Amino acid sequence: MSSADRGLPLEGITVLDLGQIYQGPYAGFLLSMAGARVIKIEQTRGEPLRARGDSISYASINSSKEAITLDLKSDEGKSMFMGLAKKSDVVLVNYAPGVPEKLGIDASSLWEVNPRLVFAHASGFGLSGPDAQQTAMDITVQAHMGPLSVTGHTDQDPVKAGVAFIDFLGGAHLYGAIVTALLDVERTGEGRLVETSMAEAAYHTLCSNLLSWHQTGTATRTGNKHAALGVAPYDVYQCLDGHVALISVTNKHWRAVLEVIERTDLFEDARFRHNTDRAQHMQDVDDLVKGWTCSRPRSEVAERMSKAGVPIAIVRTVDEVVNDAHLIEREFLQWVTHDTLGDIPLPHSPLRFHGSRLRELEVFHPVGADNEAIYQEFLGLTPDEINERQDRNVI
Repeated sequence: MSSADRGLPLEGITVLDLGQIYQGPYAGFLLSMAGARVIKIEQTRGEPLRARGDSISYASINSSKEAITLDLKSDEGKSMFMGLAKKSDVVLVNYAPGVPEKLGIDASSLWEVNPRLVFAHASGFGLSGPDAQQTAMDITVQAHMGPLSVTGHTDQDPVKAGVAFIDFLGGAHLYGAIVTALLDVERTGEGRLVETSMAEAAYHTLCSNLLSWHQTGTATRTGNKHAALGVAPYDVYQCLDGHVALISVTNKHWRAVLEVIERTDLFEDARFRHNTDRAQHMQDVDDLVKGWTCSRPRSEVAERMSKAGVPIAIVRTVDEVVNDAHLIEREFLQWVTHDTLGDIPLPHSPLRFHGSRLRELEVFHPVGADNEAIYQEFLGLTPDEINERQDRNVI
């Protein structure tokens, strides 16, 4: 067997993806890229992320999925969904708690037709507890769980993260729960209900801030500096044509910084000897670094520091990221041409399975594009029956 002849690990697994916006669909995307057959089920007009038509946001997390529509609020739609679930391995949702039960497609109902099914439910705050019914969006969970309170500068209002990291943390955790449950089904033959909470998935991101809280009783906003103000240098530094982010975790890193900026005379300076010393003299440290970086282009700063082993990165724009040669060579980013969106970069999964070829990225399908094929295969419906149900808006 050659190095790329193994199948992807989830080949043979069928997933019904009822996810909406980011959290649920991202889990479905990861499953698809790991080899699963993912059938995206949307309301008859498409899920909310399609509300503004085709978008690169939708494209980025719905590659290589089949697309069907179904009115789950109708008795006929529910019956059709049961037929799909009977022949599937996973159902994933990120509805509010209680919605699957209202629709009659909750885990217990589905186990009546498929006792081996994994039912995966992502939500904002979990399926139990006093906050379970609280409406959750990325920014509101950032606020509720603390990240928003510690982002920004001390003399300014709190600032949300510039990216929707909570949604994608939730989706990644949902993927992990699903794969773990599939292993359990193989061992026991019994289905599982698994859940993830956006709030709980976000908690561990506070680790550095908790250090400050534990030591001082509070966790304040520190801008671009270390959350507990315990590491220096640790900041974003001005260059002639932009900025770099630089951190010195060890004394070895700091000595490398001093060598690059030609200040080896400071090796034994008591203010900078150890990290605890540097943290206490943070402004002096920052002035040394900034005094050197501000007179040089960011590419030179990054190249020289990186060559010396110092953790550093250029603060890049989105345009620079989507054209990154490294990501493109690894085929993580793949530029494709779409009929309405033009040339767009599509990401692959960050998970790699050595011994298997990357699954080909297939651009997202239009709303309901696979209705006829899926409903013929799973439910045995004829083209006339499919058209008739379409006329009645069941699909």
